[in-house]
Amino acid sequence: MRVRGKPRPTGGQAESRHLRLLVLALATLVTISLLSRLPAWLLLELRSFDYLSTVNDPRPPQGGPVIVAIDEPSLADINAQWPWPRSLHAELVRQLRTAGARVIGLDIIMAEPSNPDNDDAITKAVGPDVVLAGDETLIETPQASQLIRATPLPQLTEAGAVTGIASIDLSGDGTFRRIPGYQDGFGAMLMKAASGTANAALPAGRLIQSFGPARSYPTVSYYQALDPENLLPPDYFKGRVVLVGLSLQNAPAIDKGGVDAFATPYTVHTGTLTSGVEIQATIYDNIRRGLSIAEARLPLVAACILISVLLAAATVWRSTGWLTIVASAVAVFAFAAASFAGIRFAHVFVSPLGPVVAYVSVAFGQAAFDYAEERRNKRQIIRAFAQYISPDLVKRLSNDPSQLKLGGERRTLSVLFSDVRGFTTIAETLKDDPEQLTGLINRLLTPLSDVVMDHGGTIDKYMGDCIMAFWNAPLDDPDHALHAVTASLAMQAAISSLNRELEREAAARGGKPHVLKMGVGINTGECIVGNMGSTRRFDYSCLGDSVNLASRLEGASKNYGVALLLGEETARLVAGTYTVVELDRIIVKGRTVPSPVYTVVHKAKAEALAAHRAFTQAKYAGTLAPSDPAFDRLAADIPELAPYYAIVRDALAESGEE
Repeated sequence: MRVRGKPRPTGGQAESRHLRLLVLALATLVTISLLSRLPAWLLLELRSFDYLSTVNDPRPPQGGPVIVAIDEPSLADINAQWPWPRSLHAELVRQLRTAGARVIGLDIIMAEPSNPDNDDAITKAVGPDVVLAGDETLIETPQASQLIRATPLPQLTEAGAVTGIASIDLSGDGTFRRIPGYQDGFGAMLMKAASGTANAALPAGRLIQSFGPARSYPTVSYYQALDPENLLPPDYFKGRVVLVGLSLQNAPAIDKGGVDAFATPYTVHTGTLTSGVEIQATIYDNIRRGLSIAEARLPLVAACILISVLLAAATVWRSTGWLTIVASAVAVFAFAAASFAGIRFAHVFVSPLGPVVAYVSVAFGQAAFDYAEERRNKRQIIRAFAQYISPDLVKRLSNDPSQLKLGGERRTLSVLFSDVRGFTTIAETLKDDPEQLTGLINRLLTPLSDVVMDHGGTIDKYMGDCIMAFWNAPLDDPDHALHAVTASLAMQAAISSLNRELEREAAARGGKPHVLKMGVGINTGECIVGNMGSTRRFDYSCLGDSVNLASRLEGASKNYGVALLLGEETARLVAGTYTVVELDRIIVKGRTVPSPVYTVVHKAKAEALAAHRAFTQAKYAGTLAPSDPAFDRLAADIPELAPYYAIVRDALAESGEE
């Protein structure tokens, strides 16, 4: 039986696989390069930043800002309509300054005049230590784009107050992640007021390092800050930067929105928004402590993706399997860990998305190719085996290919050889009609092959009109000897049926039919079975001394006038089902030890069987004579063996004459 297969790619197959892997790696590089330019990809990278930058829940740095929150308790305690009078904010500034606040940031827009007395009060309260919020808005219309900047009242800046633009930039998904690009931004001006020096290196556009969800910064209510001496611990504001703004105690949910509240990287964990004043505190700390995070430039990103592709290619260079899944999981974790380390220790964000997608695409892409190749080989093997074994066995192999072991293994098999006697003579008579000869062979081999497969056998090969088959491989068959013998008897019945068809056809055309007779030899023993041949083409076959004996038994069957000759082990295994009788002990070519041979009889009484055993013992002892009445008596009692008894008598007669 011819089967193509490759348990492990070698030679040209390996070269083809490696070439395909290299093409896959190159295609992955190109594809990711194109995808990385898409807005959706960039948002996915930023989302990965959200998770990685918050994975260990960093807290606000020591000595950072204190939040004075305009919150629910303050609204209830002050009991005034919002916006509150600016004289109240003036009182707050004075109280904070008295409490030792170093810088006071009011995240409250005071761009338009209010009550003159209130405006005068806040004007007298502010100074260089106060940063007032401004706002910048871009209004786009079909006709033009207009940038509108709202700044505090001129009288406030003339009194020494500092203006800081509190506007922030949001990513495409509405999340705050970057330091605003304003040189006079709120956080930058807080830094300038606190340090007394200009911030020459504002990290505009860099990613922000968040410090926890809403209310992570030290926060007190507005009404408490109005009376810190009685309502707060001593020196609570001393030397601190204090930010004042709207900050509700119950952080608004992202699906409900909020006033001056925005999504931050922590929103992926909490689902809540963070107040604008806390965002300004975060910006200030990023500037103050140099914690903002730069995004890796294209060469570094490309290098990481290339390394990922090479690692993936190296992982699956030889083969793919369950280790591919393990390696991919390790790689994903390693890329994420490396990206986290870059954020935390180098303040550089290299998105793990590109390397992860590259690695997984190459590894699982090659795994998919290998799986498809394996499926193709499996189908090819099954198609090949379907010509030689039964559909039930093919189904079992398809469901559990591990039962098919490629390569040689030692197994006990029952091996059958069958041959049509006198077929050479038939072929000579049909030498001028090859179509009829071919048709006859096909009509002969088809039913015989069907019988073998119907009884769970594996057809090894066809040799002209001869069939070699075996049982107990590639799948286990505990009753292999019984199935082999049953198949041989069914093959004899199939030959008889074919002979009747040939006789009717010959009678119809007024010719003489070709009568087919078959001899079968079956032996059971240990063999080597598996794929034998070259790495490119091989036969699933068996070999060994037991196979040779089976072949010799088939050839010797005609010498005993029987259609079936069994080896000793086969006879022992089927003796409980069939009546087996010993015919002789022979030394076949290639062996030195006599081997008992048996056949199956169907109609024989116990007395006749006992007489037959006595007959064979006399034959072995050399006491049997041609005139012995046992010949005629046994031929009558066991008609199936009549030709056998005649052959033995003739042999004794010839030896006596000699």
